[in-house]
Amino acid sequence: QVHLAESGGGLVPPGGSLRLSCTASGRFFAMNGVAWYRRSAGNQRELVASLPFGGTETYADSVQGRFSISRNNDENAVYLQMSDLKPEDTGDYYCNVDFVLQTYDDDGLLRYSVSNYWGQGTQVTVSS
Repeated sequence: QVHLAESGGGLVPPGGSLRLSCTASGRFFAMNGVAWYRRSAGNQRELVASLPFGGTETYADSVQGRFSISRNNDENAVYLQMSDLKPEDTGDYYCNVDFVLQTYDDDGLLRYSVSNYWGQGTQVTVSS
């Protein structure tokens, strides 16, 4: 089983900064694509930032230039550095990771598969 644990959320005034962390644990071969989503009150979950393995990060227009996604594959961690926070950034932030899993089939052969997992979320409130 694989588990994602987010941390770093909290209350911050407008213009402030926060760094969210997401740490993976359990049995997996590697992290593939990673991403951060958020859900604000009354809205659907939206993609904030994504970073494929060995690829280039992409951001929602609303956070471009203010947020930065990064990863540490050795520590199985994903980060979201948020700066110049605005009240509209308030919401629950979720880490999302595609994990590469290893399993043995009935013939004893090693097989690889990809499974997607969500963290439990961490709350960010931007308010004075």
